[in-house]
Amino acid sequence: MSDLTKDSKNNRITARKIACTAIFAAMAVVFMYLEVALPFMPPFLKFDFSELPVLVGSFALGPVYGIVIELLKNLIHLPATGTAGIGEVSNFITGSIFVFTAGFIYEKHRTRKGAIAAMLIATAVLGIIAVPFNYYVTIPLYGSVLGFPLEAIIGMCAAVNSHITSKMSLMLWGFLPFNLFKGLVVSFFTFWVYKPISKLINTTYNKTHE
Repeated sequence: MSDLTKDSKNNRITARKIACTAIFAAMAVVFMYLEVALPFMPPFLKFDFSELPVLVGSFALGPVYGIVIELLKNLIHLPATGTAGIGEVSNFITGSIFVFTAGFIYEKHRTRKGAIAAMLIATAVLGIIAVPFNYYVTIPLYGSVLGFPLEAIIGMCAAVNSHITSKMSLMLWGFLPFNLFKGLVVSFFTFWVYKPISKLINTTYNKTHE
């Protein structure tokens, strides 16, 4: 294969990845608006499926592209923020950790078992990282930037979950189960939709370049 042919093939692959990145980011933004509150969870923690297309993209395109999709999703959503961007920054950091971990492991073990292990490990990492990150960064920022005192935040959460009585219990009974639930649900649906979407991407690409 000549260098010119190789360059042409690489350019087509890059163009496909960029196009897929844009599509996955657009899907993620739409899902981001379809958020719902969960029982017994802090009212400011809303569940959505925006990580689903990001995780699929991380599997299909690679973990770095997963981070790019995560970034685009939050940048596009930023003008509609109700948290002065704190929620988007938090979503980007925790989401990137989740999809990069899963995508990186799956890239090394591209099997069904590898995918399951990747998503389970990524969910555990997400749950663990979310606790210190929200304890030391997100909650203090809500207080300093938005003027929400810690007592008010805890009181708001205690109204829906009596186990939340302090900042640490908010982490253990709020952020930890929320992120574990989110990771597991997103992983479950990714497991079932990834292969069909991956085949669709490859089929469309092959037909375009026949």
